[in-house]
Amino acid sequence: MAKMRVRLLGVLILVTASPAAHLADGVTSSAAVPLPGSLWFDQPAASSFTVEGGRFVDGLGREVVLRGYNVSGETKLEENRGLPFASVADAEKSATALRALGGGNTARFLLSWAHAEPVRGQVDRQYLAAATAQMRALLRAGIRVYPDFHQDLYSRYLFDEGSWYTGDGAPKWAVEAGNYPKESCGICFFWGQNITQNQAVTQATYDFWHNRGGVQDDFLATAQTTMTYLAGHLSSEEFAGVAGFDPYNEPHAGTYDSGRSSRAWERDVLWPFYEKFRARMDAAGWRDKPAFVEPNLFWNANLDFQKQEGGLLDAGAALGPRYVFNTHFYDQKAISGIFMWGKAKDGQYAGDFGTVRDRATGAGTAAIVSEFGHPLSGSVSDKAPTVGKAMYQALDSRLPGVSWWSRPKDSGPVLSGTQWQWDIHNGRHHEPMNGNPDKVLTKGDAWNDEDLSAVRLDDEGRPVLRQDARLLDRLYPTATAGRVLAFTYEDRARDGSTTLTWNPVPASLSRVRELVGSGQYGVLLWRSDGTSAPTELHLPASFATARTTVVSDLGTVHGPPSYDRGTPIAVAHEAGGTTSRRLLLTAQKADDLHFALITNGAAAPTADLLQAARAELAAWAPAR
Repeated sequence: MAKMRVRLLGVLILVTASPAAHLADGVTSSAAVPLPGSLWFDQPAASSFTVEGGRFVDGLGREVVLRGYNVSGETKLEENRGLPFASVADAEKSATALRALGGGNTARFLLSWAHAEPVRGQVDRQYLAAATAQMRALLRAGIRVYPDFHQDLYSRYLFDEGSWYTGDGAPKWAVEAGNYPKESCGICFFWGQNITQNQAVTQATYDFWHNRGGVQDDFLATAQTTMTYLAGHLSSEEFAGVAGFDPYNEPHAGTYDSGRSSRAWERDVLWPFYEKFRARMDAAGWRDKPAFVEPNLFWNANLDFQKQEGGLLDAGAALGPRYVFNTHFYDQKAISGIFMWGKAKDGQYAGDFGTVRDRATGAGTAAIVSEFGHPLSGSVSDKAPTVGKAMYQALDSRLPGVSWWSRPKDSGPVLSGTQWQWDIHNGRHHEPMNGNPDKVLTKGDAWNDEDLSAVRLDDEGRPVLRQDARLLDRLYPTATAGRVLAFTYEDRARDGSTTLTWNPVPASLSRVRELVGSGQYGVLLWRSDGTSAPTELHLPASFATARTTVVSDLGTVHGPPSYDRGTPIAVAHEAGGTTSRRLLLTAQKADDLHFALITNGAAAPTADLLQAARAELAAWAPAR
């Protein structure tokens, strides 16, 4: 009945609302207009986004998986005045590509404190208006967003024109008030070493956490003003697409007080900051949205000499539904070029990402890996195809591919994640580093020699992928009507001319193996909740509708039909007006176990092969 009321309310708004709602400061936003491609359930599903029972859920109670990218590293640069995009048109082009090429449904939207509050106590509303307009472009493409006040090395203003490195985050006035020493990293091979070795960075960071001169109070006030602005200048439907807020990127103490451990710092310093930020969210009208809180940056480092105890262990049940466990993961061994000589293998990060799952479960909340990736140029870029495949594999399941078919019950929840990063202007920047007109950066991401953007523009101005489309545009369950029990996806991503197959169908399922052949495939096991809304999976562009085969307890079909409410297996465009598509599986009986194999393998499978594959899966699924 509650869900029926939501749907009726949506109809009432559509009937009575004017075509546009005029908001404060002259901002105009569409009101209650369905996104292009919307189906009957899309508006009530999008009406809310919460955490329940340790998982993300939408307005229909379906289990949601967020996948996408950080938008974008351009926020770190001055060329676009601290905005993720050069313009709204730029944001629209990026959003369309993120959906159609990158297979994403979510963006971590970077904001700049330095540009939001360039003068102490004065929030720049022109900056907020421009950021809001760019955010709206993503929301109108059907992309959920969660903003992030981004920082690295505290602030660019700690560095001068002759510095080897740069930062981003805090405003110039915050640095000038600190009277910090001249920055120097000493012997550093990677920009991240500044976090612990550069005294200017460590002292400024320490002062922020200890609110020296009230600088943290200023940040919290600016964050509240920003959140209030967003809540007031997005329509209610657009604001519903904002999943939450990431308060602080990659927190670290700077330096620890004598006798204080990294774990104690999280408990005594970091967590109280998050509670203050949470209160600011509530006051700004974000009470129903979670805070995406990050632990100590080094809590899950895979180099022993970097690792520090943490993971918000002492927040305990305080995380609950109002906080999301939000972490990053980069393979520092692979990036170093020293500590991992070979390439990543099947199950490489199963343990690392399993730890993320376990920590979120222990805290009673959902988890997201809000940054992951690997350099796409330079001496270690040859590892990128295997590192990327292993990371996405670990998001999908906590099992290596070699053991998935025999142990799907141990697969664990499908993790949400946003890859670093999505910058269509990669390799085309014009950034005077630290304001130095003689040091204009154009290559890669134009920031500390990074080059991780998954996308760029070709010579005709069209977005194109810089990584294998098989890796990025993936099959995954975006919304499950019930509970996901297990999921896997064999993307057949390539490392140069070599196709990587880490999850072959076992010989014991010979007809399934025949059906899949050398094609891509995914398997979803779920227990339904009895609602009439379908389970949705993002369908990659490589799964042409005419070539897609689905074998399920709900039926078998080659070339699924267009969706209508009486069709258990169907295809439709994803809401948002792009070319991205979704597979819709409708199972209306509550608490039933369901399975679905989705593949683009066989070009014209026979009815006998489909039925034989279904029989094998029907026997396999309950037994496993």
